[in-house]
Amino acid sequence: MSRRKKVYEGKAKILYEGPEAGTLIQYFKDDATAFNNKKHATITGKGVLNNRISEYIMMQLSAIGVPTHFIKRLNMREQLIRAAEIIPVEVVVRNVAAGSISTRLGIEEGTPLPRSIIEFYYKDDALGDPLVSEDHLTAFGWTNPHEIDDMMAMALRTNDFLAGLFAGIGIRLVDFKIEFGRIYEGDLMRIVLADEISPDSCRLWDMQTNEKLDKDRFRRDMGGVSEAYQEVARRLGIAPDLESRLHQESNAAK
Repeated sequence: MSRRKKVYEGKAKILYEGPEAGTLIQYFKDDATAFNNKKHATITGKGVLNNRISEYIMMQLSAIGVPTHFIKRLNMREQLIRAAEIIPVEVVVRNVAAGSISTRLGIEEGTPLPRSIIEFYYKDDALGDPLVSEDHLTAFGWTNPHEIDDMMAMALRTNDFLAGLFAGIGIRLVDFKIEFGRIYEGDLMRIVLADEISPDSCRLWDMQTNEKLDKDRFRRDMGGVSEAYQEVARRLGIAPDLESRLHQESNAAK
């Protein structure tokens, strides 16, 4: 990895130059952060789990016609992806009140929302990723009305698919965050789903017990973060070959 050219390092991932023009290698770290990096820890094996879960979900979304930047998984921690010009907006889809919407609107956490709600947040850690409107997105040139329509349509399609996928394994999709990017192919430009979809970016509750199987376990000092992510992978049917690898990584970290 030291021989590669690092393109960007975020809180949970590193991007390196890819083997071909227009590609990048996305490396999943074990870092866990919350509250715009004010809280930080290392959770052994988290990157491995997120890599595999995100791979599985991105492939499933591609199969139903949602365009993504994902090309293929390279190894336990890396994916080959298409280089995309990231739109500086986080798109959050909410099905059940939790987190900031409960605080902002005084809605009890766990209350089903009347319908799925889409929110936009401007990606800027220094500002705390503020909630913004569609007018902000267009007025400041972050995106345009046509792109907003594409992002909203893909976000709702993704929500429909993920809600069904997780319901089938006894998990409620409370909400999730996604990002989008522009990919240029000659004179053509298209919007694709980028970044990742994993327990880091979704709120996932067990349907029977409401046990949290996501990053809130870290945010709220509940413990058992790796175990919760492993449970999601197990229910998705992608865990059998991960257990020995995670055990090896855990032993190596001691």
